[in-house]
Amino acid sequence: MDKLLISGGVALVGEIPVSGAKNAALPLLCAALLTREPVTFTHVPHLNDIGTMLKLLAQMGVKVTREAEKLGAGDTVTLDASALDNPVAPYELVKTMRAAILVLGPLVARVGETKVSLPGGCAIGARPVDQHIKGLTAMGAEVAVEHGYVHARASRLKGARLFTDMVTVTGTENLMMAACLADGETVIENAAREPEVVDLATCLNAMGARISGAGSDVIRIQGVEFLHGATHRVMPDRIETGTYLCAVAATGGEVRLTGTSSAYLDAVIDKLMDAGCAIVGERDAIRLKAPPRLTAVSLRTAPYPAFPTDMQAQFMAINAVAEGTAVVRETIFENRFMHAVELIRLGADIKIDGNTAFVSGVARLEGATVMATDLRASASLVIAGLVAQGETVIERIYHLDRGYEGLDQKLAALGARVQRVK
Repeated sequence: MDKLLISGGVALVGEIPVSGAKNAALPLLCAALLTREPVTFTHVPHLNDIGTMLKLLAQMGVKVTREAEKLGAGDTVTLDASALDNPVAPYELVKTMRAAILVLGPLVARVGETKVSLPGGCAIGARPVDQHIKGLTAMGAEVAVEHGYVHARASRLKGARLFTDMVTVTGTENLMMAACLADGETVIENAAREPEVVDLATCLNAMGARISGAGSDVIRIQGVEFLHGATHRVMPDRIETGTYLCAVAATGGEVRLTGTSSAYLDAVIDKLMDAGCAIVGERDAIRLKAPPRLTAVSLRTAPYPAFPTDMQAQFMAINAVAEGTAVVRETIFENRFMHAVELIRLGADIKIDGNTAFVSGVARLEGATVMATDLRASASLVIAGLVAQGETVIERIYHLDRGYEGLDQKLAALGARVQRVK
């Protein structure tokens, strides 16, 4: 199993490209299940989760064509679901990736029946699928959970008014895709507003769907008889963007990130500027220059457009070496402070009380061996390792490979002393 070796204490400087968004690409790939015509996606990140999703689609009978491009440019993936003949998502492929639940809505809408294993993935708390099931049931599907699988059937889904009890990104995406082929109008209230939801709606509309309101908390979908093929470019990864901004900020460096936009990251940009960073947004890039030492910034995670839970761990890492004390409140997932214990091993001063962490900045961290517990926790340990004195070894970096394309190569391009070892 690979490990990451980091010799810290080097300010990161330079320019690197930002890859396509994992959290946009995964639902987009599932959208290809809704049509018999080929759909082509560009700027698809080369990640383990993407590979798992393509394997899942291929075993359903989808023809997959993938052309690799240079690092950061993304792959070109064409999916042809005309011969779809096995609408089942088995546990073996679903267990490592919660996003596999996104095949549920498209399969029920397109072929009328599917069996999807209950998802696995990161151990950061419960992410139930009950909102997906509730919505499909309201649209006329018969849904049962049997032997660890969600079994759903419907001759044709009916438009309905859906209200989710909680803001759920995958729930919104699943129901929006299902509603594209339903009979009549579907209204999703309390919908997720994330840019990835908007990206999916843009692609679906290019395929012939009739969706309005994406990006707001009320989305309207007028069902159509069928969708057709299209070509769509995956949006840039806002969490990868934020992660590299944090890494450069923590090391006192300067960076230009290309192929991305500050428009997706208002809450994160505001906090980095509060910490003392100078940030300039360009048309298709972001520049950041860090101060000699950051100022601690408190934050509270909440659904978009508030501060994203997927950036909480990275900010805990930069607060660990900032001037002052920060209060970090996590409101989305109940087990998302597991990285704190590993940061403490590096010398961080962090105290946890329920869903609140109190982080007092220290003058320096010291290298040690630490273990990644989930995707974003891995990123926080990388940031801490980059500023720690001496050598840091990060184990279980397969989490990183699920969500960061060529992270070690991109960091090395900025001058980091980082090495992947067996």
